[in-house]
Amino acid sequence: MVTKVRKPSHAGSWYTDNPKQLSEELEGWLNSCGLTKSSDVRGVIAPHAGYSYSGRAAAYAFGNIDPSNIKRVFLLGPSHHYYTPKCALSTATVYKTPIGDLPIDLEVNEQLKATGKFETMDIRVDEAEHSMEMHLPYLAKVFEGHPVKIVPILVGAVSAENEAMYGQILAQFVDDPTNFFSISSDFCHWGSRFNYMHYDKKHGPIYKSIEALDKMGMDIIETGDPDSFKKYLSEFDNTICGRHPISVFLHMLMNCSSKIKVKFLRYEQSSQCHSTRDSSVSYASAAAKVDDSSSS
Repeated sequence: MVTKVRKPSHAGSWYTDNPKQLSEELEGWLNSCGLTKSSDVRGVIAPHAGYSYSGRAAAYAFGNIDPSNIKRVFLLGPSHHYYTPKCALSTATVYKTPIGDLPIDLEVNEQLKATGKFETMDIRVDEAEHSMEMHLPYLAKVFEGHPVKIVPILVGAVSAENEAMYGQILAQFVDDPTNFFSISSDFCHWGSRFNYMHYDKKHGPIYKSIEALDKMGMDIIETGDPDSFKKYLSEFDNTICGRHPISVFLHMLMNCSSKIKVKFLRYEQSSQCHSTRDSSVSYASAAAKVDDSSSS
């Protein structure tokens, strides 16, 4: 089999390409969030901005992972530059990071391809996209010493019907505890440069209004209901760039036999907006955990 490498194209700009420095940075963030690893955590939602912006927030997602019996990580990220109404699989066989390589599970890739519902993305599209790459160093760090394969899925501008369809296809993998899901999304992109300036004055300063809007979305995601999330998005149009991966994930959780609940553990903003000249991006980290409390 020919090895086809996806290079860490954003290393050296969005995060350091110095392995020692990167490793220490990630360890520092993971240690400082003080989370207890749990094998009940079966997925995360985490941001994908440059590490100087969202590296610390992301640790509150990745710090929950107990790598001991996970063999495979499905990675769902939005497409920022390439338009497709479908989900796309990678043509690479390995994703490189400065601190270790993550091989792609070619068997599962073929299984998904056989459904006829996925396209494949060109390596140039793959390397231009940052949404999944920004999760890779964290995964390489958390799974150090534990062999793991990845299944990267680029989620395009997918319709509501197709979000449900992809959720149904992928739901079969959720019930196997050796599978894990890493969902990539930032939250509100606010300011004229993002063409989004929703402001509800009752919350006080702009940044508080942004927080209220994001928290409303986070609460709805925690209910696990993709239709409510859709309604929220159509009403407020919040610029959550990973809306499609999150929706697919909610459909997966709805269609599997395990009872898994999403809980947000951290919320940050890149800066505080006080005037219409300001801009910010919000970062939220969540863990999706097996819920034993309900017997229904």
